[in-house]
Amino acid sequence: MLKVRVMGTKKDIKWFRDLLRDCSRIKVIEFSDVYLNKGTKTYYRAYIEVEPRKKAEE
Repeated sequence: MLKVRVMGTKKDIKWFRDLLRDCSRIKVIEFSDVYLNKGTKTYYRAYIEVEPRKKAEE
């Protein structure tokens, strides 16, 4: 399992979330809420837990 932190605009994070969910080789275990980064009103962060899909799940 990998724990990943992504940072970007809300639009960028949504795009990446959708990209991961559509990927047949990656299973998204958890995708956190989007949090505002301190000191900026433009960039946000989210936390993701992913793991490789098993052959039977593909």
